[in-house]
Amino acid sequence: MRAYLARYGGGLESLCMQDVDDPGCGAGHVLVDVRAVSLNFRDIMILRGRYPLPVRDTLVPCCDGAGEVVAIGEGVTDPALGDRVMLSVFPRWIGGPFRFDRADQIGGSLNGTLAERISVDADGLAHIPEHLSYEEAAALPCAALTAWNALTGGERLLPGSTVLTMGSGGVSLAALQFAKLLGACVVATTSSDRRAAVLRALGADEVINYRKQPQWAGAVRSCTGGQGCDVIVELGGTGTLEQSMQCLKPDGTLALVGSLAAQPDTLDPALLAGVFRMRRIAVGNVLQFHEMARAVDAHRLRPVIDRVFNFTEAPSAFEYFLNRDAIGKVIIVKDVA
Repeated sequence: MRAYLARYGGGLESLCMQDVDDPGCGAGHVLVDVRAVSLNFRDIMILRGRYPLPVRDTLVPCCDGAGEVVAIGEGVTDPALGDRVMLSVFPRWIGGPFRFDRADQIGGSLNGTLAERISVDADGLAHIPEHLSYEEAAALPCAALTAWNALTGGERLLPGSTVLTMGSGGVSLAALQFAKLLGACVVATTSSDRRAAVLRALGADEVINYRKQPQWAGAVRSCTGGQGCDVIVELGGTGTLEQSMQCLKPDGTLALVGSLAAQPDTLDPALLAGVFRMRRIAVGNVLQFHEMARAVDAHRLRPVIDRVFNFTEAPSAFEYFLNRDAIGKVIIVKDVA
């Protein structure tokens, strides 16, 4: 079969398509014919050698994927042949808190989805909601589950709560969609009027352009009547954490999706003395994956897709993704209609 291989820390130039052996299908596994793949920033971190979890020296990259079951290993009762499925990023983290002894991840310590077929643990699969295409389903496993975990994995988000999202990447757009689905008011920050229009179309109640208002925390507090936000989905952008803390309600939750590396060395001690919760988000477990899929199915939610590339154009898809101009997910498929 055809698959892309890359070296950990080898950069985009190490990404190349090769003919490799079919992975086969052992006990407890299923073989999935991969129809669509989605790109995430963690894939870029792996190419740059900066991913915090174990990664193979040479690997098939990408963790997001959706496809059709074409073979079933011994002991597998679900899914069945012909089922449309999407892959959990952490197929062995079934439930409970994150632990390193169950942190094997697709496109990291395990080979990824940027191949024609992949053999995966049957327990790490979820059925694709009927209303979604393969392209749309491939957009869900990493970014959307991260957003779902950020909003529901700690204190449950109640109707009428206020959520702050940042930007128009995959996690932020999914967080906006899920927050509205859960009955929350959403304040979103962004960098341009073009992106602001997309956020409003998805249901954002307030949109703040942080280029026009660099001290955006004041604007967030103002549009929340001075109360601040119940939940903030913090992406770890340059210098954002201090302003995020200024936006939190007392006893609010800061769901940290990104790294703290871009934050200043010191933060205002008055902010650190505040009463709030901070949660580090590691995508989500298989049970959360199924919960999210049920919510997507029940509410007919569709992820936002920016652009679709053919399998042979995967390096161009990575380059496009690196330009950071996309609004929504960048998808790679076997064949573009």
